[in-house]
Amino acid sequence: MAIWIEPRSARVAAGLLAVAGVAWLAMIRWSHGMQPAPGTMGLRAPGFVALWTVMMAAMMLPALSPLATMYAGSGTGKATRVTGLAAGYLLAWTGFGLVALLASHAAASLASEHERGAVWLGAATLVGAGLYQLSPLKGRCLAVCRSPLHLLMRMARYRGPTRHLRAGLHHGLYCIGCCWSLMVALIVLGFMDLRWMVLFAAVITLEKLSRRGQRVAVVAGIGLIVLGVLAPWHPGLIPGLHQPLAPMMRM
Repeated sequence: MAIWIEPRSARVAAGLLAVAGVAWLAMIRWSHGMQPAPGTMGLRAPGFVALWTVMMAAMMLPALSPLATMYAGSGTGKATRVTGLAAGYLLAWTGFGLVALLASHAAASLASEHERGAVWLGAATLVGAGLYQLSPLKGRCLAVCRSPLHLLMRMARYRGPTRHLRAGLHHGLYCIGCCWSLMVALIVLGFMDLRWMVLFAAVITLEKLSRRGQRVAVVAGIGLIVLGVLAPWHPGLIPGLHQPLAPMMRM
């Protein structure tokens, strides 16, 4: 059955995808010539959190766009609703960026002081992230992220000028419950590695939008477990917790 998309609704989706595209261009430019390594890649806290937010805009907004289109509804005020929703959604992920900042600092310290322990921790983190992908809690959070009805019902409870921001924040928190394990895995695998960013963005989008989203989550979970099992013998797989030898030290 063909689905008619109102031109103004199509513009909502196109706008979010355009923002995501700009964010991807920024990430490509920033990561050019950089090698993933433990820590914050030389960034201070504000810069790291800002970069994290841009990365979340690149990776997450494509999966949000169909839901945002429905949330925008019809009539006037579309821009206000969608802007508030997207801002609240990214605000939730900015908050998670503070957790990522602390984790990155801890990873750098551990990698420099306890190299082998850091490798085993990275392996355990990937296995744990993979197991979470297979867990009932992941399934419940994913079900909410995939449900426009849940967001629309939540919107009806909010009042006042910040209602759309609060709706986006609420949805963003569920999205964190759904995807936090992938973001932790990304830190371990190298959060400035565009290859992992693109792959994880594809996984997240398929999880939320594909009819086989739950299967995608399972496949991603199994893949992370396999990487975790291999990591102790191939520490180069986890540059976020493994500092390679400097060129002058290599034999």
